[in-house]
Amino acid sequence: MNIASVIVDVPAKQTDKTFDYKIPDKFLEVIKPGTRVIVPFGPRKIQGFVMELKDQSSFSKLRSIVEPLDLTPVLNEELLKLGEWLTEHTLSYKISSYQAMLPAALKAKYEKKIVLAKGTELNSLPKNLAELFLNNSELKWEDAVAQGLVQQLQKEAAAGRVEVVYQVKDRVRKKLLKHIYPAIGSEQLEEARAKLSSQASGQQAVIDFFLKHPEPVEQRLLLTTLGISQASVQSLVKKGILKAEEMEVYRDPYAEREFERKVALELTAEQEKAISPILSSIEKEHHEVFLLYGVTGSGKTEIYLQSIQEVLRKGKEAIVLVPEISLTPQMVTRFKERFGDLVAVMHSGLSAGEKYDEWRKIQRKEVKVVVGARSAIFAPFENIGIIIIDEEHETSYKQEENPRYHARDVAIQRAKTYACPVVLGSATPSLESFARAQKGRYTLLTLPKRMNNQALPEVEIVDMREELRTGNRSMFSVKLFEKIKDRLERKEQTVLFLNKRGHSSFVMCRDCGYVMNCPHCDITLTYHRYNEQMKCHYCGYEDRVPTICPECNSEHIRYFGTGTQKVEEELLKLIPEARVIRMDVDTTGRKGSHEKLLTAFQEGQADILLGTQMIAKGLDFPNITLVGVLSADTMLNLPDFRSSEKTFQLLTQVSGRAGRHKLPGEVVIQTYTPEHYSVELAGSQDYDRFYQQEMLMRKVHQYPPFYYLSLVTVSHEELMKVVSVTEKIAKFITSRLSKDSVVLGPVASPIPRINDRYRYQCLIKYKKEPELSTTLKTILDHYQQEMGSGGLQISVDLNPYILM
Repeated sequence: MNIASVIVDVPAKQTDKTFDYKIPDKFLEVIKPGTRVIVPFGPRKIQGFVMELKDQSSFSKLRSIVEPLDLTPVLNEELLKLGEWLTEHTLSYKISSYQAMLPAALKAKYEKKIVLAKGTELNSLPKNLAELFLNNSELKWEDAVAQGLVQQLQKEAAAGRVEVVYQVKDRVRKKLLKHIYPAIGSEQLEEARAKLSSQASGQQAVIDFFLKHPEPVEQRLLLTTLGISQASVQSLVKKGILKAEEMEVYRDPYAEREFERKVALELTAEQEKAISPILSSIEKEHHEVFLLYGVTGSGKTEIYLQSIQEVLRKGKEAIVLVPEISLTPQMVTRFKERFGDLVAVMHSGLSAGEKYDEWRKIQRKEVKVVVGARSAIFAPFENIGIIIIDEEHETSYKQEENPRYHARDVAIQRAKTYACPVVLGSATPSLESFARAQKGRYTLLTLPKRMNNQALPEVEIVDMREELRTGNRSMFSVKLFEKIKDRLERKEQTVLFLNKRGHSSFVMCRDCGYVMNCPHCDITLTYHRYNEQMKCHYCGYEDRVPTICPECNSEHIRYFGTGTQKVEEELLKLIPEARVIRMDVDTTGRKGSHEKLLTAFQEGQADILLGTQMIAKGLDFPNITLVGVLSADTMLNLPDFRSSEKTFQLLTQVSGRAGRHKLPGEVVIQTYTPEHYSVELAGSQDYDRFYQQEMLMRKVHQYPPFYYLSLVTVSHEELMKVVSVTEKIAKFITSRLSKDSVVLGPVASPIPRINDRYRYQCLIKYKKEPELSTTLKTILDHYQQEMGSGGLQISVDLNPYILM
């Protein structure tokens, strides 16, 4: 087995296959499938992933692998197979699929070192290695290669005595802190203490401490605990009584917080009924997909926790996905309270270093449960017992760049391999999932009532057109305003939700109607109040707000739209005594600010929580008795066939924040289209009727779940080029598909120009087209050359969630 098939780090058609390399003898035992290696490729050296080992190759002259980048493979066998599946299902390159599975720290420029594993005694190493480590706490990888030590180190690594550390340049370093520990045994320590003079009280205290706790302790902690100076410690180190050493500590984002251990709650009869098929599937090790459809506040999280408890009892592992913004501290807290240090957390709020450390905890089998956003689905576990996707209808589970995967599909694929259940939970399941449950492809479990039989909140829908007719020009209807004041008097809390998607503040001249657009994209510039700037959210262009209109020189230039800041200002004008916490992009930009604001609200430091999408989900505060939705229908006007579904889901989720505990809740939804069925049915929280009605619309217009969709988007700096290429593509696709499929386009994309590139698209609707994948691959291959030179971009999304 001295030949390795390697996928190299060049995302292109010509390199989307394995290349054979000879394994030098000194690396024979090191290199295994899933290891990253450096290989010569043309004139340069690049990274690659070893796919398999073999005895012979069809090529006679093979180049050799330069060196391995890992002592233990970063991708296990199952993830290697999953990468091939992902490539096929998203039409991406294999290398992109594998890169997507790893934390950013493993995708950069590398500097590698070998260090002793925690607790390794030098005398347990072979003599030549012990000598090397005697003077250095780490060994450079290049030196190890040069001295021919890799094979020997591999054996030591397998025995857990040494390990490889990546110092990724500018990216991630392991966090090292100085630790102090005794250099001699306890008897000698006592002797040393006896020899100290009575003045050396600091040194005595240190020795007393280590007689009780001989394990290494961080120097800072030691000094503060004993209230002594560094000098005492240093003199003991000089005498050879103590040793000081830089040791790795995990960057634990939750290190500062104590989680009180909690036990499982008593399940209600309905929860028992819902959990028993899941437990039976865990018991029988049988793969099944469950759709847990439970109204907001019905206790879905407890079912997740108890199912995981069962999985852990069987010695297996669990993956829990939560949507990005609602990786609310609350969800993490509930898991940490139940499973303590067995939980790793992965989401975008962590630094690259924290992510890398959490990933390594998983890889080293130090944790059993991972809670995270989309990419946590690739956690390198090897014995998965359950995968849970909370709020499964969320669109953030779909990745919008290559590989364009949906976490739900990956979850089901992985669960098949491990013969374990997948649980999809939601109060408002996506139409696709609910349709599959109705057909029996998923097993439907329902929780129709809230915990402790608390009533769902009363919902009132206010027609804002009527408010205008009666002369109320404020953002708040009379009803909502009165209810907010009432809550202030009763010392209860209110959540105000501003549906912001597709509804931002823009700058317009009141005299001639001129609107400020981005010079590089066909889209209006968004007005940012806090630094008086206009920004393009597509290409990043920024400009100052003009004082006079560039078209007609009028001074009547104003911004329009209802940003959260504007709502906050109006609120404080009307009710100056209200304490408001605002959560939006500007206030939650800094790390941890999300959590701080929510904690402040929970502790009652404010009466009103005002926010956008990010406060719609997962909040569970006992004192919230009123939820106000300021603009229910901004999403209904977007060019997206899912807009009714998203509106219904959002309104239902937000309404579900009210009255979750002892106090009853009320919801006021302000809208300009009260007659729209998604607003009306969200008011009565009637998912089943919404499902019937929406399915009818989807059937008539040939959209999912009745048809599959694929979207081809073409962009180029020249308009004519884009049009002609898209026309050719549409013709070619039409010629290869059956009569039942529909090809719409070419048409300009809803945002026809981004970053000075024109965009055209065509949409394919189909039921069964076994040839479609091949057809689309042929198109990508045909234009490969032009795409390589950077002029033309073609992207294919086999299951688009954003049609913009």
